[in-house]
Amino acid sequence: MRIRTDDEVYRVDAVWLGPPKATFPWRARYVAWLVGIPTFFVVLGIERWVGWSFGFFSTAWAFVATIVITRLLTSKISHERPLGTVVAMAGRELNTPREVTTGTGGAVSASRVRVRAERPLPKHKRRRQYQHHGGPPGAAAFTQGAPRARRSRGNSARAGR
Repeated sequence: MRIRTDDEVYRVDAVWLGPPKATFPWRARYVAWLVGIPTFFVVLGIERWVGWSFGFFSTAWAFVATIVITRLLTSKISHERPLGTVVAMAGRELNTPREVTTGTGGAVSASRVRVRAERPLPKHKRRRQYQHHGGPPGAAAFTQGAPRARRSRGNSARAGR
């Protein structure tokens, strides 16, 4: 035995097709009219606020924008999710407290990090600089002068490894 659900009853949209014997060429649910008419006035108000003058083309674009916005909004509305629920959900979503993502400080701080104006030299360049310019502080006076040449190991020294 198959049990049928009552979804078919709710799938029938409450649609107003227009006045008798002069119906509109489109189907629009009552909720679409309820959302679309105020949306049209809001879009017209935004156009005036932006500075567009009232004319045929500005009104036509307002009508097109109203249709797009109304279709977007009414796509979220169904018999399982009525308009009042969608409005309440949007209001709660906008007024919900959010998690604070900015840090308020802590144990670690960059305030004690020393920043130098010049970039530090690598070790091998530091040695050469000291040798050419008198050496590090406290060095003996005989280290001044030309740097000592390194002795190269011969092949025999490498072979013994």
